[in-house]
Amino acid sequence: MIAEILSYEIGGVTLGEMLTVDFLATILGNVLAAILILVAGFMVGAWLKRRIRALGAKYEQLDITLFNFLGNIVRYAVLVFAGLFVLNTFGIQTTSFVALIGAAGLAIGLALQGTLSNVAAGVMIVFFRPINVGNFVEVGGKMGTVKDITLNFVALASIDNVQLIIPGRQVWGNVVASFSGCDP
Repeated sequence: MIAEILSYEIGGVTLGEMLTVDFLATILGNVLAAILILVAGFMVGAWLKRRIRALGAKYEQLDITLFNFLGNIVRYAVLVFAGLFVLNTFGIQTTSFVALIGAAGLAIGLALQGTLSNVAAGVMIVFFRPINVGNFVEVGGKMGTVKDITLNFVALASIDNVQLIIPGRQVWGNVVASFSGCDP
């Protein structure tokens, strides 16, 4: 039975001729290198995520939500590169995967254009802080007290205690009048 399996030919070479000590050592070395790359990728990704979150926690005036978001993005980017390195270790050409990731990113970006513009505006609001929680503001003809600022929207409580959810791009793209005074 084993002799039949080893005599099976693939491309004019028998399986027994292919299974040499050098071939098995190469495969074992590639598997060990792949495991090492994956472990290093997970460790580096987790370390970078912790460092970015710690940077956000260090400065109280900065929003920790943004740093959690950025930490996750960096972690997943490191894991994607580690995966590409693992594929390259086994001799798989990764250029087509990189092109596929780029095309998928473009398609997702176009599909989520409105949502991503809200997120980008939310990032600008969080970074530059034109308004703060507790300010009484007017944005796009809507007046109220700022109750929450997220990466996607700003929540206001109007004078008659109605919750108003304003998308981030409308806040960042409009004139904002703050009746709470200027923050130093």
